[in-house]
Amino acid sequence: MLTAGEVLDLIPQRPPFRFIDRLLEVDDRHAIGEYTYRNDEFFYAGHFPGCPITPGVILIETMGQTACALGLYLLSLEAPDEDTHKLVMVGTELSFEFQRMVLPGETVRVTAEKVFWRKRKLKSRLELSLRDGTLVSQGTIGGVGVPRVEVGHI
Repeated sequence: MLTAGEVLDLIPQRPPFRFIDRLLEVDDRHAIGEYTYRNDEFFYAGHFPGCPITPGVILIETMGQTACALGLYLLSLEAPDEDTHKLVMVGTELSFEFQRMVLPGETVRVTAEKVFWRKRKLKSRLELSLRDGTLVSQGTIGGVGVPRVEVGHI
């Protein structure tokens, strides 16, 4: 079984497009991650100048990366002898609703709960909340585990 730190290392995104600072928990049912949106994030300069908010697509990516952690953990359980670092989870479907915006400097917590897992396909129910528990977004995301593709070979 992989530790939370080992799973975090397997997530393919890197700065400036890594939106998970800490993986607090991961097991065969759920994953919990946190991220603090720094004031100097690349997207704030243009969204919206003078009154920046975190774009919804970035919030969805944040939730997706925590779901990815859950999927990578499940992949490692399904095929413990396979090199999990050679696999990646890619999104296939999503549906989210937003209740409030996230401002620069705020920390969010994402909980991804497994709805189903079969044939390397994961569907997760996700909630994104502020550190104080205020709900920001909830919904579902689906993804599938596939071999990593080298750049230029797509």
